[in-house]
Amino acid sequence: MAETDKKFDVEIITPDRVFFKGEADMLEFNTSCGEIGVFKDHIPLTTVLEPGLVTIHRDGEQQVAAVHAGFAEILGDKVTLLAEVAEWPDEIDVGRAEAAKERAEERIRNRSADLDLKRAEFALHKALTRINLANYK
Repeated sequence: MAETDKKFDVEIITPDRVFFKGEADMLEFNTSCGEIGVFKDHIPLTTVLEPGLVTIHRDGEQQVAAVHAGFAEILGDKVTLLAEVAEWPDEIDVGRAEAAKERAEERIRNRSADLDLKRAEFALHKALTRINLANYK
């Protein structure tokens, strides 16, 4: 089997831009049910994206990005991620992410009766994802 036979198309789209469009040998990302790794000819699947890192494997190299919620559509020869936000490592403002992490932790620690705990946890998860991605630089 030729190397090109293992490749499939990947698109990561946000409301602002087509973040990534290219080919991959494998794609890894987080779903609401856990981490998933996708190769060509994966069974068709539509799933919910969780905030986390996306790793695009191609020709022995990898590109890592962050996505912050959305949906994934997996077809045999194409994977489309529709994400609220997608970022490369050099787009991360580490200071801002650290401040967001501290604010979310403080809200969770000192929660009041009117705190939306899920929202605070989601904000914390997004901040941690950004911090983790910044470490890939």
